[in-house]
Amino acid sequence: MKSRKDNLNKVMVWGLSICCCFVFLSCTTLQYRRTDSEIIDGFKERGVSTELSYFQIDSLDINIRVQKVTLSDQDINVVFFHGSPSSLTAWQAYMADKELAQAANLYAIDRPGYGYSNFGDEMSSIEKQATLMNAVLSDLKLKNIITVGTSYGGPLAARLAVINPNVKGVILLSAAMDPEQEKDIWASRFTQWWITRWIVPTGYRVAGDEKSVHASELKKIENNWRDLEIPILHLHGSDDNVVPVGNLKYTDSIFSNSIVKVIPNVGHNLAWEHTDIIKPVILKFIHDVFK
Repeated sequence: MKSRKDNLNKVMVWGLSICCCFVFLSCTTLQYRRTDSEIIDGFKERGVSTELSYFQIDSLDINIRVQKVTLSDQDINVVFFHGSPSSLTAWQAYMADKELAQAANLYAIDRPGYGYSNFGDEMSSIEKQATLMNAVLSDLKLKNIITVGTSYGGPLAARLAVINPNVKGVILLSAAMDPEQEKDIWASRFTQWWITRWIVPTGYRVAGDEKSVHASELKKIENNWRDLEIPILHLHGSDDNVVPVGNLKYTDSIFSNSIVKVIPNVGHNLAWEHTDIIKPVILKFIHDVFK
């Protein structure tokens, strides 16, 4: 009897330890967050000056964090939108690149619920996010804009082009555009079950909430894609097991001025693991759009 009780106690201790590990990860390594001072100090080490600011939207009781690098004397602006879970820190390699910063002013934004934009408070509507991001770009008084979006940030970058005439081109990277190709990621169910939701890292909970309605949100905005006549460039890895490469076919069929390209032997992390491929693409796109 004692041995059985001891075994039960061990199981309870192990279970509690696992839960504590998840909670610890929820507050640290799985949140994809860096503070303003951490980012600024990191850029100082690279010899690049950067600023972070917050835009308050009173009607929604939300603050949106924006990072900018303005080394260029050009009136061209590239705005980066991350996927999920993620934050503006995902774009640091691009934001700190001096060649890119000489070609255009660079901006990266924490989408609602991520980073330091009301962390943990999801906004699952793509349309609402686009309206909110448009308000931020308007406050920044940006013109001659190229939006760059990866994964979930792809349709957001494209939707902004529909509602903001200052967007002159869109780059989509591993973008989830086609509502019919949305994959059911089994692990995301843990973010929706009340019994497991509390141990899932906050960033992943927000991502799960977005994922649960992503297909329906894409359907709500797809009728306007044909209105866009500006250049749309979509790159996608052939081995993407998160967002199917078949999204390229959808992009090619729905936009009137699109170029799509498969990057062979590359997975979903095209933007992060292959900056050597993406950086020249962005530079060429800037040149082609504003030549």
